[in-house]
Amino acid sequence: MNQEATFGALRDLRIIDLTQMLAGPFGTMMLADHGATVIKVESPNGDLTRAGGPFRDDDSERVLGGYFQSIDRNKLSVCLDLKTEDGCEAFKALVRDADAVVENFRSGVMERLGLGYEVLREINPTLVYGALRGFGDARTGSSPYQTWPAFDVVAQAMGGIMAITGPDAETPTKIGPGVGDIIPGMMLGFGVLAAIHHARRTGVGQFVDVAMTDAVLAVCERMIWQNSVLGVVPGPEGNHHPFLCPFGMFPAKDGFITVAAQQDAFFAVLCAELEVPELADDPKYCDRENRQDNRLSLIQDLSKYTQKFTKSDLLHRLGGKIPFGPVMNIQDVLNDQHFAAREMLVEVENPGTSPVMIAGVPIKMTESPGKVARRAPLLGEHTREILMEAGVSEYLTESVLNSR
Repeated sequence: MNQEATFGALRDLRIIDLTQMLAGPFGTMMLADHGATVIKVESPNGDLTRAGGPFRDDDSERVLGGYFQSIDRNKLSVCLDLKTEDGCEAFKALVRDADAVVENFRSGVMERLGLGYEVLREINPTLVYGALRGFGDARTGSSPYQTWPAFDVVAQAMGGIMAITGPDAETPTKIGPGVGDIIPGMMLGFGVLAAIHHARRTGVGQFVDVAMTDAVLAVCERMIWQNSVLGVVPGPEGNHHPFLCPFGMFPAKDGFITVAAQQDAFFAVLCAELEVPELADDPKYCDRENRQDNRLSLIQDLSKYTQKFTKSDLLHRLGGKIPFGPVMNIQDVLNDQHFAAREMLVEVENPGTSPVMIAGVPIKMTESPGKVARRAPLLGEHTREILMEAGVSEYLTESVLNSR
């Protein structure tokens, strides 16, 4: 298949990936980034994101958009029509030697295809079956919303994260990146790995279920204990912490910066570098408890001084001395040496145009590093090789290829 040499801590894993859009593919991307063989099984129409682009204006082929390139890199593509007998038979052949099957269809879809977990585990008793849905699967806990479709914005809303995000108490706000997809995808990747570890130890596979809403609620853990311990219903807190101060975003002359100087020692350094050492001695702000009690006035007072300096000025004054960082857009990121040194900006081949840049691998390992080894696959690019490798007959392979 002209793949690069195997690499990564997961190089011995084989994942059959039926996921589409963002949530599921992000989870399987994490596995592929660390060397797992991730075989993306797509219908003849392909993942819904393939046709959605976006594409460069000069892209003469328009077969790999930025969205698809970003989260389906390092994967292989097999095209099967699972609504046909041949497609199902070929899929079952892939399952025989797989560590896991992962899907994010609505509840009941795989069962209607005759490929539900109970069918597949008869073929491969050690199989891990990972499912990601908006509200989970009845096998682990039946939700009243079980059959409802869901996307990122729904998970953000119902998982609670929008209710505690926003500029003020009256304005719940959607978080920019698709965290309602990405967080569940990350948890699915972890769950599948944990179940594979269990299967290899015991010889027993299992069903792994991640509900998008559950995953978002889990990262909102603070609001749960705030309600239980303090009896409050947390709302949006703007760009500052509800009980640590200063801990948030402050204006600069040319943008914004963040500081986390709630500790006495850090607060003294902050005041000194802003050339207002007397602020650290103010009785309202002289210790952590007083800063917490007077946090609103402290935010206002500090903002008067931070906005006298540019972000660059503040970086030189505060960088490395206290927890500090400028608010950076993508142009700032591209120009920052940190992200280049950490290989977080990676170029991949893009048929029809020049290479495109995508995010790198954030989990670094010294002995078995992950990497972006290859671009996202073309639709069905590896169908013949993968099916033949799985022992599918030449006749069935040709039938599958001709049905595309």
